Amino acid sequence: MAIFDKLQPSTLWKYFDAITKIPRPSKNEEKIIAYLIDFANLNKLEFKKDDAGNLLVTKPAFHSKKDSPPIILQSHVDMVCEKNSNVVHDFNNDPLHTFIEGDWVKAKGTTLGADDGVGVAAMMAILSDPDLVHGSLECLFTIDEETGLTGAFELSAGFLKGKTLINLDSEDEGELFIGCAGGIDTSAIFNYTYQPVFESYKAYLVSVTGLQGGHSGDEIHRNRGNAIKIMASFLSEAITYAGAELHRFEGGNLKNAIPREAFASVMVQPALEKEFLSLCEVFQRNTQKDLLQTEPSFTFIIDPIPTPDTKLKKEFVKRLIEAVSACPHGVISWSREIEDLVETSTNLASIKFIPEHQIMVATSQRSSLDIAKRNIAHRVASVFSDAGAEIIHSKGYPGWTPDLNSQLLKTTKMAYVELFGEEAKVKAIHAGLECGLFLEKYPGLDMISFGPTIKGAHSPDERLNITSVNKFWELLTKVIQQI
Repeated sequence: MAIFDKLQPSTLWKYFDAITKIPRPSKNEEKIIAYLIDFANLNKLEFKKDDAGNLLVTKPAFHSKKDSPPIILQSHVDMVCEKNSNVVHDFNNDPLHTFIEGDWVKAKGTTLGADDGVGVAAMMAILSDPDLVHGSLECLFTIDEETGLTGAFELSAGFLKGKTLINLDSEDEGELFIGCAGGIDTSAIFNYTYQPVFESYKAYLVSVTGLQGGHSGDEIHRNRGNAIKIMASFLSEAITYAGAELHRFEGGNLKNAIPREAFASVMVQPALEKEFLSLCEVFQRNTQKDLLQTEPSFTFIIDPIPTPDTKLKKEFVKRLIEAVSACPHGVISWSREIEDLVETSTNLASIKFIPEHQIMVATSQRSSLDIAKRNIAHRVASVFSDAGAEIIHSKGYPGWTPDLNSQLLKTTKMAYVELFGEEAKVKAIHAGLECGLFLEKYPGLDMISFGPTIKGAHSPDERLNITSVNKFWELLTKVIQQI
């Protein structure tokens, strides 16, 4: 607690500090759920789990608010586990190493997990506060939001009683979210075979690093570099102009993160090594110039390595690189109803070698329009199916249509003005929230989403703004007292 002991609200920061020490990768939330159950027992609060593993902790109404409607507070307990390639960290066992820099909390070389650890901490602070005036509370802690929205998908019927839900998974203080995009994942599976290397080749490991990455919903419109796209562009030139052969090509990690790094092991004949090295130099210089404004830390490195014993077949490499190069990435269209809102986008997220001599290219599509979401998913699929890949679509999840007449929105807007003397912005978000699935299971829910300012979510640059946390806390506690 040492680095957080002077921050306010102290109880929220106490719980956030504890959460950063508990490993909680998606699909492995047992430790954080056990911690929350211990917390509930310690505070003599009732709790229950559903079959999916979601946890609901309830707190009775304050004596003066017995007749107030129940309020649902909701956050997800898992976190995106991303780290820089030069950092040693086991997300299944190691605590995060947090530090303060100016008005920001960060983690050393890894994601911070403020998405959505700060929401979890806020709910714990409210549940443990004996003096806060509120109606009855249902605090819903969902699992596996980041890699599949599993907790929201499998939320048991009848698990919740309230009709008013506040989601604490937004990342811009001063903005109230009343809608979100739906999404679907599209994966392409290529079968490959290696062939032996008989020639005398010079081999190099090519690395694209230093990109910002970020959340594929919140930051897809910022024109950040895609490491896989950059590497594919280089490989195309190296193969065409220097006769390069490919042994391996991997990059990116999670489907909801813009890929920050990519690596390829390539081979060239000694007679063409000079052309290859010259091509590398020109490519680095030109790409650095192109990315100067958006990716000032972009790094392109080639290192000599021992020559591999095998290489991928040229015909296969051609199909793979052409498909990756042709795959759309970024904003597809903007909303006509809400200013500055991305309507439809797609993220080329990762390329990985997997067992059974297969390569998986993972992508994700988002849109506030279901038909547009399906269309871009089919467009991505066609690029890879034409290249011979097997296509797998996820089940997908629905969006959340804004309701400008929401009573909860009116209450929250008024509370913000009373607290801070200015109006909050009312927006929809291009990222996916669990709210769409909650609404599907519980029609009639009145919902809103807000939170403190988090930058760089889903990347090791993730940081939580300290000042905004206090404002988030003041707004949250005022709203639940006024409902």
